[in-house]
Amino acid sequence: MHTQAVEDYLKAIYKLAEREGKVTTSLLAEFLDVTPASATGMLKKLKQMNLAVYEPYKGVSLTEAGQKIALEVIRHHRLVELYLAEALNVPWDKVHEEAEKWEHVLSEDLEDRIDAILGHPTADPHGAPIPNRDGTVAMPALSPLTDLKAGQKGIITEVSDHDSALLRYLGEMNLYPETEFTVLDVAPFNGPITIRSENSEKILGSEVAGYIFVRVT
Repeated sequence: MHTQAVEDYLKAIYKLAEREGKVTTSLLAEFLDVTPASATGMLKKLKQMNLAVYEPYKGVSLTEAGQKIALEVIRHHRLVELYLAEALNVPWDKVHEEAEKWEHVLSEDLEDRIDAILGHPTADPHGAPIPNRDGTVAMPALSPLTDLKAGQKGIITEVSDHDSALLRYLGEMNLYPETEFTVLDVAPFNGPITIRSENSEKILGSEVAGYIFVRVT
């Protein structure tokens, strides 16, 4: 049994590596809102536990054992998010915070029951893939909405869950996963992007659009 802190660090390293490629101590400290000294101390501990490969000034990566634990915690988190949304009607902008509490204490039996009752889902309410029980995860090829040009069509597949206010904002515009859209206009110099979905036009700032990941159709 690993401590919650160990699991939080492993999950953070996995998610940052997925997003940024290289994971530095300062990046990790900022992500977890801890001091660089605290992050360094934990990385040394993870190295001793053979859960991470860490060298000062060269960044950190997970070992196979570390990645397995990270994916198990992420599986718990995303299953709980979906259960809260589907079974308990918790709004999609509130499930992340609740799932943070559940992910460390969920038993394998309860994990299997939630998985079964939800019909063995493959994505959470924000469209993020749910890792399989065997520690594998399917990573679809997605593009941020900011990569698209006027005239292109796509389907929203995943939305970053890092900010509940962002999720509320997108929810008010009905921009959920599986929503089809057409790009009408892309303003130059990181200007807003205008899309049409569900027969209405929506204007999104480039920062917001960068957190929306799509499949081009």
